[in-house]
Order: sequence, then structure tokens, then C-alpha cells
Amino acid sequence: MSRSWTWLPVPDLRFGTTAPTGAEVAAVDAVVAGVGPATLVVGERLVLGGRHRAAARRNLLLPALHALQRAVGWISPGGLDHVCRVLEVPPAEAYGVSTFYHLFSHSEPVADSTVHVCDDIACRGVGAMGLIEDLRGAGHHVRPSPCLGQCERGPAALVQRTGVDDLSVAPAPVADVEAAIGSSSSSAAVVLPQAGSGNLHLLARVGVVDPGCLDDYRANGGYSALEAALAMGPGGVVRELTASGLSGRGGAAFPTGVKWQAVADQVGRPKHVVCNADESEPGTFKDRTLMEGDPFAIVEAMTIAGLTVGAEQGWIYVRGEYPVAAARLTAAIDAARGAGLLGDDVAASGHRFDIQLRRGAGAYICGEETALFNSIEGYRGEPRNKPPFPTTHGLFGEPTVINNVETLVNVLSIARDGGGAYAALGTERSPGTRLFCVSGRVWAPGTYEHEFGVTLGDVIEKAGGLVDGSELRAVLLGGAAGSFVGPDQMDLPLTLEATREAGLSLGSGVVMVFDQNDDIVDTVRRIAEFFRDESCGQCVPCRVGTVRQEEVLVRLDRGGSFPDERDLLDDLGSVMRDSSICGLGQTASGAVRSAIDLGLLGGVS
Repeated sequence: MSRSWTWLPVPDLRFGTTAPTGAEVAAVDAVVAGVGPATLVVGERLVLGGRHRAAARRNLLLPALHALQRAVGWISPGGLDHVCRVLEVPPAEAYGVSTFYHLFSHSEPVADSTVHVCDDIACRGVGAMGLIEDLRGAGHHVRPSPCLGQCERGPAALVQRTGVDDLSVAPAPVADVEAAIGSSSSSAAVVLPQAGSGNLHLLARVGVVDPGCLDDYRANGGYSALEAALAMGPGGVVRELTASGLSGRGGAAFPTGVKWQAVADQVGRPKHVVCNADESEPGTFKDRTLMEGDPFAIVEAMTIAGLTVGAEQGWIYVRGEYPVAAARLTAAIDAARGAGLLGDDVAASGHRFDIQLRRGAGAYICGEETALFNSIEGYRGEPRNKPPFPTTHGLFGEPTVINNVETLVNVLSIARDGGGAYAALGTERSPGTRLFCVSGRVWAPGTYEHEFGVTLGDVIEKAGGLVDGSELRAVLLGGAAGSFVGPDQMDLPLTLEATREAGLSLGSGVVMVFDQNDDIVDTVRRIAEFFRDESCGQCVPCRVGTVRQEEVLVRLDRGGSFPDERDLLDDLGSVMRDSSICGLGQTASGAVRSAIDLGLLGGVS
């Protein structure tokens, strides 16, 4: 679609001299099609109006950058300048945004495809480093990557190809990666160990229904929760949520009913519902399981949230490394809209609610809720200071409900069966069920659903126990931001209260099992490297502390003294925990310190 643009001089814009290619212009125009230029003519009133429209359009920056990357394989100077002109974003700011994400390239591609191979803590133990060498030896352009969220089936790869969609490959032997480069579909498919089990709640449909078929979803109980929510009204939904005791499943465990009520109480302002699907915690893949296996459930739950709090717009922010999840969610949104379950009159209720999907581009920090808001809005994904909180000043500075995928899917059974039935599961202070991402040295790694109160040892046993010849050495509980626990804590009940009393956290539900053959020194050093790389650099405690922490581990690996370094590690951990802006810096030292306390690094505790 061709379009003529009227440019106005804007202060502090510095464009280069490189012209965009026709493919780049077409890619960007497809993103902004139907929006029109921000400013049409010179005139005080219209220029001011144009500035407001430019601000409203800036959220198209991330999709436009994705379009450039897909079209020509990189963010070229000419392509970036074209985006800046169309969206009226200063080039320096757009460059700062585009270089924030590791899935965007700023050098001309040397090949038609780039293979991102996960070299993080789960995949390292199953041959990732050898896969990188083999692929390079075969002449492929390879980039080591942080966790790709395929920890139960590593080693994992993400293939970026010019002109076509990205593909996930897991597990990823060289032959499968090479086949994927010329393929049209990902080879990584959801495998659910508990598929078809009669005692599942969140995972009941995964592996049972066709994730691309709305009729199949409805035949298996889909949209009965929305019917119940419409019947009881917004106040009734919030009452059931509160009675259920549902809390957030992203790690903070904030009461969901309190959050929804706070947004519902805001009047006279636009509101938003945001699904945080940017799970990037190493070892975590539970939300991916739901998105790939039951995408309509996320759409239905978000619709209930929107109608409950009075929001007309929903947003799903999916991490860029999840092409299958993004495709299935997009298809589910389109199908729901076509069936009248999204749009101007949701299910003939007289209420409007619709959903847009935004893809991240490789930045762990964007899992922090305010960093996610900035990313959607077209800014660098840096966390904001709180207060104010998202319930009053969230996306675009407006009241926002933000929950992760697992939290939202819990809403369906609560709306359908009532908060009391939900609260009867689990324990009094930790009601309901919880998803666990089990990986490492177990027979059947995967996503598991258990009631709160199951012990750590039971979770491992339900995954088939340790593989033959393995002797349990440690378990990483909660992910890279969690802690290592020893074999003596297998009786630990996995509840919010029990883990808190033990000085631990369930975090994102990670249970990663290590045996006597695993190189835990290398694992801990990789965790420190991960936090160093993923720090957004906005606050000094995190920006400097994560670097210094990794330096200490390097010195220890070279023969340094634990007694000499321990005080420094303690000080670094305390400063990051107490004064970092967000959870990344606040939790960056947990796994390192716990590994030292358990003697996993070979030093004195």
C-alpha cells in the first residue's frame, strides 16, 4: 500500500544519508497501514494534534523494528531512519530502543539465517556447547543465546530467517536445525507428561484439544467461564476471585482479587488488561506450555478481566523467542473476534473488549511489569520507580491489570466453579494448584500441575525420579533468581508460606535437578553472567553489582580464597537486594549465595 508523507522539521532529529530499500519501506508501511501520517500541515493546532498522534503511534515502534528484521535480516541505518520519519521518533531514541534487544541485528547479515543456540543453564548440561561448535563447523551463522524457554527438551535453537517467520527447534541436533532452515514450521511440539490426567485444572486441555480450533475448545468447556462471569457481573467476579485466594504466579504472589478491584475502582480513565507472557527466567517454560497448548484459555481469561475491570483494550506481550506461541495466540485472537467473542459487542453483552499482541525481542528485564509497559509504548524496556503502581498508572499511564499467563488461566475455573471450590485445593494460605517446570536429571522433564503443598521430593518423583546412575546433588528452586537447595530438603512443602519460612521462593515454578556429574561451578558462573548481561543498566546497584559479582566468581574459579571474597559477595548481595529498582537486581545474588552456603562451589561455607 503506497502512501505519501508530509514531513515537518522537528527539533533535534538527525537523520543519516542512507535511503531505505523498497523492501524496508513496504515492511514498515504494512505495520502503520491505516494509521496515516502523524502531522499533515503546518499550523499550530494541527501540529499540536500531530504531536498527540505521534505519541499515540509510538507503540508501533517495536512492531516496525520486527518488520525490518524479518524483511531484510537486520535493522539498517536507512530502514531505521524510515521508521523514525514515519513515526516521528528521534533517531537517537529509536537506536537506543533497537539496540536494547538481542534478537535485533545492526550489522548486515552474512547469511540468510541466524541460529540462536541456547547456552544457558539447562541446555549446557545436554550438549549445547558442542552443538554451537558443530553448527559453526558446518558453516552456519550461530549466536549463543540466553534461555530460549525450551528447558525440558534441550538443547534448543531459534532460527531467524530473512523474509520468513522464525522457527523453534528443540531438541536441536545439527540435522534438525538444517532441516528447519528450509522448513515452514517449528519442530518443537508441546509434550505434556500428564496429558489426559483426570485431576488437572490448568492443563486439562493441553494435549487433548486442537489448539487451533475454537469449536474444539468450546466443546471441552471453553467460554463457559465467560458465560458465568457475564451472569454474575463484575462485582461477582471480584468477590469470587477474592474468596479463592488466588495470588500471582509470577513470583510476587500479589492477591489477584485486590489488584482487579483496584483497577475496577478507577473511573473516568481508559483502562488496560495486559498478559505478561514474557517468561524469560532460565529454567521456565510453563507459560509457553499453556500458550502453545491452550491459547483460547488466555484469550477467554483476558476477556473476563477486561469486562470485570471496565477495560476495552487488552495486550499480550509474548517473548520474541516463542514463535509458536505467538502464532497460536494470534490465530486464537482472530478466531474469537470472528465469532463475536472479541470486538465491539463481546458475546452480545453490549461491552467492548479487544486484544493486540506484541512480540518482545529478547530482553529478560521486560518480564518486569513496568519495563514491559515501556517496551509496548516504544521505549527502552527499563523499569519504572514505584509508586505509582500499575493499578493507577500502568500502560500509557492509565489503570492497568497485569497478570502472567498462569495467573489468568486460573481465573477460568474460579469464574466457572466459584472461589470456594478453588480455595478447597492446596493449603489454607496457598490455595489452588501450581505449575512446575521440571528439568535436568529426571526421567520425564516437562510442565507439571500439582496442588500447593506437594513436597519437592514428590515433584521430582512424579517426573519419574532421577535418571539411572544419578545421585541428587542439588535442586535449583525458583529459577536463576531463586536458590539452590540440597538433598536434605526434599520434604519441603512447596507452598508460599513454607518456602518463605525457609528463606526460599517458588519464583516461576522452576525445579531443575542436578546430579554428581553436573558442573555446578559452571552453572553458577553462567547465572551470574546472565544477570550481568540482562541488567538494563538503569540503576547503579544492579549495573555495577552484577558485574562485580561475576568478577568474584571468576577469581574464585582461578583459585581465589572463599574467606577473602565472601564478605564482598555478601556486601554486593545486600546492596543489590536493598537498593535496586526492580527484582532483577534484588534477586541476582540469591542463587550464587545459596550455592556457596551449600558448598557447591568447592569452598568453605
